[in-house]
Amino acid sequence: MAHDPTLVGTIQDVSGPSITAELAKHTLTGLSFVNGEGYRIGQVGSFVRIPLGYVDLYGIVTQVGVGASPEHDLQRPHGNRWIRIELVGEGRHGGRFERGISQYPTVDDPVHLVTEDDLRAIYGSGDPRDFVSVGYLASAEAIPAYVNINKLVNRHSAVVGTTGSGKSTTVAGLLAALSDQQRYPSARIVIFDIHGEYARALADRSTVFRISPNLSKGERPLHVPFWALSFDELVPLSFGRLNDAQIAVVSDQIVNLKRESLDRHPREGTTYDSVTVDSPVPFCIHKLWLELHKREHQTVIPKPGKSHDDVEPAYLLDDKGRPVQMGDAMTVTPPQYRSVKTSGPREEQVNWGKDIIGIRQQLATLASKLRDPRYEFIFKPGGWLPDIDGNCELDLDEWIRQWIGSEHPISIIDLSGIPNVILDSLIGALLRIL
Repeated sequence: MAHDPTLVGTIQDVSGPSITAELAKHTLTGLSFVNGEGYRIGQVGSFVRIPLGYVDLYGIVTQVGVGASPEHDLQRPHGNRWIRIELVGEGRHGGRFERGISQYPTVDDPVHLVTEDDLRAIYGSGDPRDFVSVGYLASAEAIPAYVNINKLVNRHSAVVGTTGSGKSTTVAGLLAALSDQQRYPSARIVIFDIHGEYARALADRSTVFRISPNLSKGERPLHVPFWALSFDELVPLSFGRLNDAQIAVVSDQIVNLKRESLDRHPREGTTYDSVTVDSPVPFCIHKLWLELHKREHQTVIPKPGKSHDDVEPAYLLDDKGRPVQMGDAMTVTPPQYRSVKTSGPREEQVNWGKDIIGIRQQLATLASKLRDPRYEFIFKPGGWLPDIDGNCELDLDEWIRQWIGSEHPISIIDLSGIPNVILDSLIGALLRIL
C-alpha cells in the first residue's frame, strides 16, 4: 500500500476536545513533502486534520514531546513521539470550515497534516462581497487571510499580541481595507488614537483632529464642547468629587444657566420646562465658576441704614473707594474681598456670605483647568464656546458633521495630548455622543 505523505500519526487518547496522538514511525525527520511543498510535522500552532467519514475534524497542535503523552500509559514506555491537539472545528470534504465540534474521534483514528488545500477550506471566504483580505497566512503565504466585514463591524473585536508583534500594523491594514472607496463608498470610521500612531499610516484617507494641529498638513483642531457632556460626565472632569449636597447645588446652577441661555437663544425641540441638567444646551461654564466662587468666598457688609440681614458684597476698595477687582468670568479672575472683621461699629463689620457649600478646593481645580491650555479643547472649544450669555456660533450638528461627514472616510481623533486623568471618562463621553 502506498504511503500517505500527509499521515502524522494515530490517536491514542481522547478527553473532550483535547486529543493525544502518537507520531507514526515514518515521521523520522519531522518534515514531510506533499505536492512539492514541505511541511513541518507536529509543529506547535500548526493545524492537523482528522477524517471521520464525510466530515473532517480540524485541530491545533498545542504540545509536542514527552509532556504530551497520555497520563496513564501503562502498556509501554512513554517515549517522546507525542503531540497534543485541541479540536477547533469541522467541515465536510471540500466544504466550508465551521467552528465547533459535533462529533469526536476515537482510538487509532488517523491524524493528517493540513495542506494548503485544507487551509483554503479553513480560511477561504464565502461571498467575496462580505470579506476583505488583510494579508497572507504565515504558514502558507499563497493563501490570503480574509476577515468577514459584517461580523467585524457588528460585533466587538480585539487585536491582541505582545509588544512589537504587529497589532498596530494589523489594525492599520484593516482600516485601509474598510476605507476602500471603490468597495465601500459610504464607509465612515472614527478612530480614537490614544498614542498618535495612525495618522501617518492612513494619511491619504483620513482627517486628523488633534489639540495642536499642523494646519499645513490639513489637520484640524480637536474640540469637544463641554456642554454636550452629561452631568455625570462633566462633574468629575471639571470639579472632581462632590458629595450629594454639593451635587444638588451645582446641578441647580447649571439648569438655571441653561434656562437663561434658552430664553435668550431658543433652540428647536427644547423648551424652558423640558431642560434638564443633561440637556445639550450651551451654557457658560466660566460664569458657573464665578457664581460658585462668589458663593464660597465672598464676604459681606450691612447696607447703610438697612436691616441686619440686608447686606452687600464687601469688595476690597482702592483709595478712591472703588472695588479693586469684582471678578471676570472669561479670564477666570476671582473677585477680591475684604477680610472678615467682627468687632467695631456694625457698619464696619465684615462677615462671610451665606449658603457656603464647601467646594473651594473643587472650584480651584476647575479654575486651574479653565486656565490650562491642555484643557482648552473642551473648555474653550472654538466656535462651540458659549459667551457669557450662553450663545454659540456652532451647534452639535456641525461638530458631528466634521467628524463623520468630511471628505475622507476616516476621522482620527488624536488623544495623545490629552491628560491621562480625564482620558477614560472623555472617551466614554465621546462614544455616547456619537
